[in-house]
Amino acid sequence: MTQNDAIKQHLLSGKPITPLDALQKYGCFRLAARIDDLRKAGLDIETLTEKRNGKQYASYVLRGQLQMVGL
Repeated sequence: MTQNDAIKQHLLSGKPITPLDALQKYGCFRLAARIDDLRKAGLDIETLTEKRNGKQYASYVLRGQLQMVGL
């Protein structure tokens, strides 16, 4: 399974994904590039900006699934 396939399945399961998730679970150092690939393939992915412990990072979720993950 490619990184794109794994990340797509992760998003389709209704869970958001962060760069740290992608690295730990799928060995993906370039999540933003994989998200761009998936968007070009037709997935409607929303970028959320999160801030934790004074650091800001992106989190990605399929549009329309925000309620499912409680965001």
